[in-house]
Amino acid sequence: VQLQASGGGLVQAGGSLRLSCAASGLTFSSYSMGWFRQATGKGREFVATISWSITSTYYADSVKGRFTISRDNAKNTMYLQMNTLKPEDTAVYYCAASRVLAYDDPRGYNYWGQGTLVTVSS
Repeated sequence: VQLQASGGGLVQAGGSLRLSCAASGLTFSSYSMGWFRQATGKGREFVATISWSITSTYYADSVKGRFTISRDNAKNTMYLQMNTLKPEDTAVYYCAASRVLAYDDPRGYNYWGQGTLVTVSS
């Protein structure tokens, strides 16, 4: 199983980025997917999750209203549209796959990608 996160970069505060997570080696449509992030010196933090059927999404309060999670099961890809970015959004963003709807519990995710760095300058 491989999860390849991409789309990170340097952006000014107030700007936008779109992250992608390309999955291979698993039946993508059977897994719920999630985004987590980890800032330097901090623990891994839940960002958002989406169910396998796309009918359910769940966000951390810190990103609600600014970030949108989505997926395209035909392309085996998940996305995170990040708008109105803030310096505190700076982190390495990881995508993860779960056989259940694990919501914000990282222990419920079976596979993890390598991460993509998002840097938001003030």
